[in-house]
Amino acid sequence: FVEFVLAGVFPSAAFVPRSVPLIEAMFAVLGLAGLRFSARLFYEERGVVRKRVKGEEGMRRVLIAGAGDAGVLMAREMLRHPQAGRRPVGFVDDDPLKARKSFVGLRVLGAIDDLGRVAERVEADEVLIAMPSHGGAVVRRVVERAREAGLGHRTVPAIYDLVSGKVSVSSIREVDVEDLLRRDSVRLDTDPIADYIRGRTVLVTGAGGSIGSEIVRQVAAFEPATILMVGRGENSVYLVDRELQRTHPELDRLAIICDVRDRNSLESVFAVHRPDVVFHAAAHKHVPLMEANPEQAVWNNVGGTRNVAQLAVEYGVDRLVNISTDKAVNPTNVMGASKRAAEMVVADAARDCEGRCTMVSVRFGNVLGSRGSVVPLFRDQIRRGGPVTVTHPDMVRYFMTIPEASQLVLQAGAFAESGRVYVLDMGDPVKIADLARDLVMLSGFEPGRDIRIEYTGTRPGEKLFEELLMSEEGTEPSPHEKIHVARKAASPADFEARLDDLFEAARSGDGETVRRAFQRLVGTYSPDAAAPTGSGRQLGGDGASVEAATLSS
Repeated sequence: FVEFVLAGVFPSAAFVPRSVPLIEAMFAVLGLAGLRFSARLFYEERGVVRKRVKGEEGMRRVLIAGAGDAGVLMAREMLRHPQAGRRPVGFVDDDPLKARKSFVGLRVLGAIDDLGRVAERVEADEVLIAMPSHGGAVVRRVVERAREAGLGHRTVPAIYDLVSGKVSVSSIREVDVEDLLRRDSVRLDTDPIADYIRGRTVLVTGAGGSIGSEIVRQVAAFEPATILMVGRGENSVYLVDRELQRTHPELDRLAIICDVRDRNSLESVFAVHRPDVVFHAAAHKHVPLMEANPEQAVWNNVGGTRNVAQLAVEYGVDRLVNISTDKAVNPTNVMGASKRAAEMVVADAARDCEGRCTMVSVRFGNVLGSRGSVVPLFRDQIRRGGPVTVTHPDMVRYFMTIPEASQLVLQAGAFAESGRVYVLDMGDPVKIADLARDLVMLSGFEPGRDIRIEYTGTRPGEKLFEELLMSEEGTEPSPHEKIHVARKAASPADFEARLDDLFEAARSGDGETVRRAFQRLVGTYSPDAAAPTGSGRQLGGDGASVEAATLSS
């Protein structure tokens, strides 16, 4: 510093070049920063662990399955917050490149199949599954190894929570059936979704339901100008509205209590707010209830869809996405017939709008944990001590998580081919009996010993598997690998007349009259043809949805 001052005041008397003090200063800063960084690294890698070892009495020793970003993050969080009562003692991971390596002072001690041996060696009390992006097969393997070793098993939050930083030691939770059935994470092409949502007015019908509310959450992330949350149940719509107030306080939103069957009230919503994009998720979905009340399936699922589609055309909506189901394929029940009719209504409206708007239907199977679905039912039966009721030991269905289904619905909405039916890739089918056993096991019981599984027999309208494509349909590729395009199926020439006959049958209140009207409108509907197999086609050898216990979704 003195040399630098002298060089500035007395240039001719300087003993060294002027650049030397500057270079010295830079090296000093870099050296000091390096020392501080090394000290911090040493503290995190060694010092924290030693400090924790001395006072670990009463702390649970945690073996972490997965030495990736999530596992290291959770290990670091546990080390930083000893008050949480957990101490990480090492990792197991199948990646050979990580074998014997150390992360935050903890070694990778073996592969997943070595979990029992490793856990005994480090005296682990529980296993933390930190692999949020891995499929359910890997999670299941860890759970099985942990059970064999007599260890408890917990897991970390979903991958999007880890990415957004919303994670702490308190976020560690019990392993759920969704984890065992988890598929590879969906990779969205977000630019096309943002193009049709950002800055637009988006209306979601059935906004209080399982799928509708998740669509609201997903849409909110794409910065719409306004979200209109339309639903018939005031409490469910209120809860979604309150959630958005907390998570997106800056977002302009409006909760609207309106029944899609009431055309006058629905029209006032379109006339006042002029939505640009509509997601139609309002529908009755329970198979047994619709079998008992077929006229209600007509009014809500078919009539409500016609109201939405016609108003979308009349008020110049840019895009309409109708939520459909695999039960629409070769339906053997009223609910499936009503959803196939709804697909036909949307395709017919797409022709009427003559290219001025895009109208599509998105078809998928069951979503895990949706209201009235088999998972909440099984949990309730387990809570009551059993038995868990399954209709048939060979009953299989497709499953998808609610966020995954909703994300793919938004992705399909970005495609521009109006009048098409998009079919989501549902992955591999799952035996309902296996699902029941998994839930019993995850609840801490032994299937067949602590909780009995009882087979009750198939019910009217049930198949052993559902289908995603009709026999006359095939698929064409779409821009997204998890979305297929069903080839167009022709509607009857007198479609409108047959549709009017269906509504007239519903007015009669006679179930058999309604079923006959459905048969005239939906040629593939066979109310007496519920059978172990279907005549339609499946994607990748799979089959599709859930009606396993006392309720169906």
